[in-house]
Amino acid sequence: MTENTNGTLTPSRPRVLSGMRPTGRLHLGNYMGALYNWVRLQHEYDCYFFIADYHALTTNYANTAGLKEDIREVALDFLSSGLDPEQCTIFIQSHVPQHAELFTLFSMFTPLPWLERVPTYKDQQEQLREKDLNTYGFLGYPLLQSADILLYQPDFVPVGQDQVAHVELTREVARRFNAFYCSQPTPAIERARKDHSDKEIITAELSANTVALGILPEPKVLLTPSPKLPGLDGRKMSKSYDNTIMLSEPEADLRAKLKTMVTDPARIRRTDVGNPDICPVFDLHKVFSTEEKQLEVREGCTTAGIGCIQCKGWLADAIVSEIAPIQERRRALEADPGQVDAILWDGSARARQRAIQTLQHVRQAIGLE
Repeated sequence: MTENTNGTLTPSRPRVLSGMRPTGRLHLGNYMGALYNWVRLQHEYDCYFFIADYHALTTNYANTAGLKEDIREVALDFLSSGLDPEQCTIFIQSHVPQHAELFTLFSMFTPLPWLERVPTYKDQQEQLREKDLNTYGFLGYPLLQSADILLYQPDFVPVGQDQVAHVELTREVARRFNAFYCSQPTPAIERARKDHSDKEIITAELSANTVALGILPEPKVLLTPSPKLPGLDGRKMSKSYDNTIMLSEPEADLRAKLKTMVTDPARIRRTDVGNPDICPVFDLHKVFSTEEKQLEVREGCTTAGIGCIQCKGWLADAIVSEIAPIQERRRALEADPGQVDAILWDGSARARQRAIQTLQHVRQAIGLE
């Protein structure tokens, strides 16, 4: 519950939690896949958004020279894209040590096969063969992700349809924790009863009510639209494919990159008709261009009324229109680095306060306090 200025109590907004690994400046796929939705969610939910620097170590533990700069770049993109520290909590994962503690506690009772069956575990090992990922940290990263989520007891985790399965492990971990530790009187109640302290009994039993209900509620999935943006080569936009367009891409570079983007392979000559439905350029039009412009592109392509160069020029216009305000805000933030530091410091402090409350209940339920 939250207290209004007139003293009345109203239900708190549902809580949402999500994070992103610091891989340097974000590209359009990162923006449309998550950040674009986060900016809208912050006005409806109590949002916690974090930079997952521990997760960066699960695959890049051998080379951390650029980690600090990568964290700052992501923070700049968060803020310039519209995340408002007055509307949501923005923080750095490692600045809240409770993430690591809850991860450790979860590791004590989570069955090993739960981690080995996570689809992305073997997939990433295949994709990143050049790295030695036979580490405890890489195997356990889904459990760290569960700790990240449950530490803030969120109502929802915003994901796309293809990520729904990833949240299920978190729900299973919460269920197992609550089954083990939330069915017995807490140590605080037992001590209070022995000491015959009415005040302490009341306080302890109020805490126990939370425990009885399950102090780690199972979060629900909040499905958010997340179009898969193709990169310049037609594959999913990804830094590992070197096919990205960055949020901070200078306009001249953006237009030059788009000129090289693959199109309908059957359209070889200017006079050939094309098929927008199999063209990666049109996939981007569907995300960034107006419906009227999309109709114009479709008509021009299917009748050979326009060429691919003109089509890509229209796409560049649409993308530039979308990201120009973001880039302007980014330049202002870059000119005032102290402002970014203050936002991250304050957000991490607020996150720690919330995390400490959860850890107190967790430790109490387990019997560590």
